[in-house]
Amino acid sequence: MPKSPASQLTPATVRWAGGLAALEGGVAVVVAVVFVVRGLTGHDHDAANPYGNAAWLVILGGAVLAAGVALLCGRRWGRTVSVVANLLLLPVVWSLLTDSHQPLLGVIAALVVVPALVLLFSVPTSRWMAQEYGDADDDTPQD
Repeated sequence: MPKSPASQLTPATVRWAGGLAALEGGVAVVVAVVFVVRGLTGHDHDAANPYGNAAWLVILGGAVLAAGVALLCGRRWGRTVSVVANLLLLPVVWSLLTDSHQPLLGVIAALVVVPALVLLFSVPTSRWMAQEYGDADDDTPQD
C-alpha cells in the first residue's frame, strides 16, 4: 500500500510526538470515564465532584487526543496544542517527583512529557512547521 503524501512529508519526529500526545489525551479520557463510573457507584462524593472532574478531563484530554491524531495525520495545528499541554504538564511532573511523594508517577509522566517536548521542538519538526510559511531552508534575513 503506498504512503499518503502527508505521511511522506511529515517527519518521524512529528509522528512520534503525535503518538505521545494521543497517548496523553487518551489517558485523560480514560481517567474521565473512571471518574464517571466511580461517581455513579457512589464513590468520590466526599472529596470532589467526580462529574466536574470528568467533564474537565474530557474537554482537555479530548483536545490533546485530537492534537495527537492531527500530528499523526500531518496537520500542523496539533503542534501548538501539544506544546501547550506538555509545557503545562512539566510542573505536574515536578510536583509528582518532589512534594507529592509519588516519584513513580512522576517518572512515568516525565518519560512521556520530556520526550514529547524534545520531539516537538526538534529541528525536523521546526523545519516542517516553517514549510507552511515559505522556504524553510532559506536562512537569509528578509528586508
